[in-house]
Amino acid sequence: MIQEKSNRSPLLTIFLTVFINLLGVGIVIPVIAPLLLVPTHDMLPADMSQETRSIILGFLIASFPLAQFFGAPILGALSDRYGRKKFLALSIFGTLIGYLLFAYAIVIHDIYLLFFSRILDGFTGGNISIAFSAISDLSTEKTKAKNFGLIGAAFGLGFILGPYMGGKLADPHLISWFNAATPFWFAAGLTALNLVFVFVSFPETLKEKNKTPVSLFTGIYNINTAFQLKHLRIIFLVVFLFTLGWNFFTQFFSVFLIHKFEYKDFSQIANIFAFIGIWIVVAQGGLQRPLTKKYSSLKIIKVTALLIGITLPMLLFPSSTQVFYIFYILPFVSVFQGLTQPNLTAVVSDQVGEKDQGQILGINQSIQSLGMAIPPIIAGYIHTLHPNLPIIVACVCTIIGWLVLVLFFKTKKEKHAFEK
Repeated sequence: MIQEKSNRSPLLTIFLTVFINLLGVGIVIPVIAPLLLVPTHDMLPADMSQETRSIILGFLIASFPLAQFFGAPILGALSDRYGRKKFLALSIFGTLIGYLLFAYAIVIHDIYLLFFSRILDGFTGGNISIAFSAISDLSTEKTKAKNFGLIGAAFGLGFILGPYMGGKLADPHLISWFNAATPFWFAAGLTALNLVFVFVSFPETLKEKNKTPVSLFTGIYNINTAFQLKHLRIIFLVVFLFTLGWNFFTQFFSVFLIHKFEYKDFSQIANIFAFIGIWIVVAQGGLQRPLTKKYSSLKIIKVTALLIGITLPMLLFPSSTQVFYIFYILPFVSVFQGLTQPNLTAVVSDQVGEKDQGQILGINQSIQSLGMAIPPIIAGYIHTLHPNLPIIVACVCTIIGWLVLVLFFKTKKEKHAFEK
């Protein structure tokens, strides 16, 4: 009981840190697509075609996770060596500068600075993987899934309030001086508060320091390692496929809304993503704990991942005048994803011993970053062929991931998985 009580404060601190971070991330969502696709925002030449705008948008969205692919493993490894707190703070500081530059780029209409700001934020954006490592530091095998679910709820809350606030803060109809840059000034302020909060309240959770290798190419090494380790390669392939699927959907869903339903208003897109976030919170804050008491994380994923693949294509059925139908479909997609993500992270974490948690979660982050970087680039091109294609590809990737999980994965804990 004494140990359990001592863990409450760190868990709360991590929860609030992740929430503030994801609030800032969510603010970006409803703004970035209209910013490039709607000519009146002057970020790109007015005579540029929608096809070219879509492709540039894909690369801009991809720049963040691609930079994170290289940067996050470095911060994760350094946090294994020297502690979680100082590198979490460094990561948040990079995010702060990234938001400030992004806002300024909008003000001066500089697309190149826009790219640089996302790359900087991505490269220093290892705070989520460090938070997951801290959760792992504090969790037992029995409490790991529900603790990851708690952090998942912080994701969901940030996903509700972030997009909603982003859309409203960019809407000049609410307050005349609001514009597309306003959400990013606000996000910078939140991130500065987050940085102060970490310095004041975040405790060091690392119990045993580990000399994890540090290299610019750790992300590439991680991918190579993931598929060399026989008992881990299947679950990492599943993570990759699920990440591909979810990001083909989310990263170009706003573009789908713009083209199919003519959602060119920041607030309209914000409302949709906030609605998705509400149901993710319902799943991770309300359903995750009771389900993990009755069923293993693996059993939950085998059901929820299949249901994501079944429900995603239903979003394509409504006509351009039937947008209200997607409000009946999105709760199912969101709940199934909200249950899949924390349980999948728990399954990955359970494959190794306590000593290797930072390394396996760093590899997991590398795979997710790569899985987040590929979809917008491909979607930027295939969307020009047909606006439904990104969602169709999302469904295919998810179903393939589910098949790989069901047919080939067998859980097996290796306490010394990374020793040669």
